[in-house]
Amino acid sequence: MRKSNLGNLAIIVSLILTIIVWIVFPPVNDGRENFIRQYVGEIIGSINIVLMSFSLLISARPKWAEPYFGGLDKMYVAHRRTSTAAFLLILVHVLTVPISLDWKLGNYLAVIAFLGIVPLALISLAPRIPWLGKLAGNSYERWKKLKRFIGVYFIIAFVHSLTVPHPLEALIAISWVQVFFIIGLVSYLYTELFGRFFKKYLPYTVEAVNRPNNSTTEILMRAKKDSLQNQRAGQFLFVRFPTHPELDESHPFTISSAPRADLVRVTVKASGDFTRALFAHLQPGTDAVIEGPYGMFDYKTGGAKQIWIAGGIGLTPFLSFLRGMDGSLDRDIHFYYCVRHPEEVLFQEELEAAAQKNPRLKLHIRCSSKDGSLTIEQILADAGSDAKGHHVYLCGPLPMTQAFESKFLALGVPQEQIHYEEFNFR
Repeated sequence: MRKSNLGNLAIIVSLILTIIVWIVFPPVNDGRENFIRQYVGEIIGSINIVLMSFSLLISARPKWAEPYFGGLDKMYVAHRRTSTAAFLLILVHVLTVPISLDWKLGNYLAVIAFLGIVPLALISLAPRIPWLGKLAGNSYERWKKLKRFIGVYFIIAFVHSLTVPHPLEALIAISWVQVFFIIGLVSYLYTELFGRFFKKYLPYTVEAVNRPNNSTTEILMRAKKDSLQNQRAGQFLFVRFPTHPELDESHPFTISSAPRADLVRVTVKASGDFTRALFAHLQPGTDAVIEGPYGMFDYKTGGAKQIWIAGGIGLTPFLSFLRGMDGSLDRDIHFYYCVRHPEEVLFQEELEAAAQKNPRLKLHIRCSSKDGSLTIEQILADAGSDAKGHHVYLCGPLPMTQAFESKFLALGVPQEQIHYEEFNFR
């Protein structure tokens, strides 16, 4: 089994073991009228705790876990799945457990947790569900800061399970679930309180701000003290600008500078509230806080023949690749950079200079408004009719990535030879 699948497998095994523990070590049947309903409700509630603990663990962005998921971007895919499953099971749990008329602390805590978790879950799902997005006003970025309270409701939900009236006696099963509660609690406290003490966040200063076209911002940042460590070309970081009210929110951006460069560079397209404010207001001298680097998008792990496809601002990891080359490229690479209009092409002279410096790199800049969209037939004509021997690197809009992934798979390219970044971190 591939190492990158072990993270998801660990989640699945934990869920299965939770059910097994409840079955092998069942609660004492004291003859109560709704024993089965409460028993099933407790199992569902326990599964919820396990799912939410993994969501909080992934939210802490532990670097040690990246290889077991295939990168932080893939970890966030797992995060979305666990969070969505937990949200759906909360509704099932509410419909399953018997509701007592003898209300005590646990009942009130259940209502508080439900009224807190459900709206936050709906906000998180809004960008991916059109009708829900309209209902939420398509203002996900404004609501994003509220998600930090999910850990508080997680704690309340667990305390609720311990304080409900007439709880079932299942010491071993409850102890098992407590382990996951501790994992989730520690992850949440690390994210919100203690991460700063472990050099998780590094202070930088914005040294220069360039705007190569009317929608793109290039930011150059210098470390105040400790700089990024162990950066590889193609990785990304999280950055926020704490002294600017509109920009004091952590966002992921690909590093477009070479590893070990004096200045960290990110290139950002203005496409949302945050990135538009970045384009309009960011100035040199602004304080920045960086977290990272993350990601496993690395052409050096691929084979001798490669195809790179960048769509729009998806150019950024490839810029880092190129800026890290020294002229001794040992791979045959066909690099396709696709934009709609010629004025959208970024760093053209630098790209052409990199191709001239590295003869085994073949650069293809394609503007769909005059050249038409890039086709798989064109790629095969350039790179050779047999695509199976190539490693493919994709970065750009999700529809483009999915379309090319499907086409390369249909040509027989193994899944493990197709590499791409999941930039939808919501």
